[in-house]
Amino acid sequence: MDIIVLSICATISGAQGWEDIAEFGHNKLDWLRQFVPLKNGIPSHDCIAYVLSRLNPKEFQRCFIDWVGAVNKAMPDEVIAVDGKTARRSHDRKNNKNPLHMVSAWGCANGMVLGQEATEEKSNEITAIPKLLALLELKGCIVTIDAMGCQSAIAEQIVDQDGDYCLGLKGNQGDLHEAVEDFFTAAREANFKDVKHSYFEEIDNEHGRLEIRRYWITETLCTLPKTERWKGLKSIGMVERECHVGTKVTLEQRHFINSFAANAKLFAHAVRNHWGIENKLHWRLDVVFREDDNRIRKGNAPAIMTTIRHICLNLFQKEPSKISTKKKMNRAAWNDNYRAKVLFAI
Repeated sequence: MDIIVLSICATISGAQGWEDIAEFGHNKLDWLRQFVPLKNGIPSHDCIAYVLSRLNPKEFQRCFIDWVGAVNKAMPDEVIAVDGKTARRSHDRKNNKNPLHMVSAWGCANGMVLGQEATEEKSNEITAIPKLLALLELKGCIVTIDAMGCQSAIAEQIVDQDGDYCLGLKGNQGDLHEAVEDFFTAAREANFKDVKHSYFEEIDNEHGRLEIRRYWITETLCTLPKTERWKGLKSIGMVERECHVGTKVTLEQRHFINSFAANAKLFAHAVRNHWGIENKLHWRLDVVFREDDNRIRKGNAPAIMTTIRHICLNLFQKEPSKISTKKKMNRAAWNDNYRAKVLFAI
């Protein structure tokens, strides 16, 4: 426990590796002893590495999820975004070990990591997602997953856990994706004549970029193949994102299947929040915590340290100061009182 608390406090303060964690400990020993005994002082960086690399990541993850469940209050229509991220420098060529790929669940309303499941290949997301979902409370929530997780078994599991789903479509669901795409193409050409649907549009104009997002959703499923494969399927949706930067205009369309009724504002809420996992979780892990540059590779340490970063991110998220995560980290590095405030933000 001494080493875990030391590692969390050091990571909050910007530590990047084992030597950083040990150095932080030597400089903040008296401060740390307010919270943990550290009777034998600060262990060597090799000892820290040995202990964390030998922890069981499954049990550590379970402790993390129990902790989040105790402090996180679910919001109405909470969107849980599920997506994967690779820690690029965690590969170990010497031992023929692939880089760690972590599938995370992000609670969009409260801005907290709710859980994670580690794999060694991006393709293994299909097996990791059900394991992660099984650990979460999904009742009353909308689970959003990109096309990799658009699997009938995953949809069924979400419904069985009393949740709803909003699943992205791509070529991996060839016939279904093609049918949904063809439906919306034909419907738009006919201006949705005799097609009951819901529509919503929003416009953002900031940072020199004009973005128009259009959302269509309908419960008309008669043109789709094998709808019985998808438990709880109630609607299909399309999002069109039109982006203007100077004289350049780009147009992107995406298609979805959903287990909730045709409500375009709710559909937009789910899709927009899923996009947030990239800039509110993955971007912060890379830019603030420099996860992609981290070369920790030994044993289970990459998975343990990713979970520790998730702990720190949740603590920063709950600390109420209206400053960026990077500024919070700097302040935690420089100010003992503020670091304690972050540590007990939840």
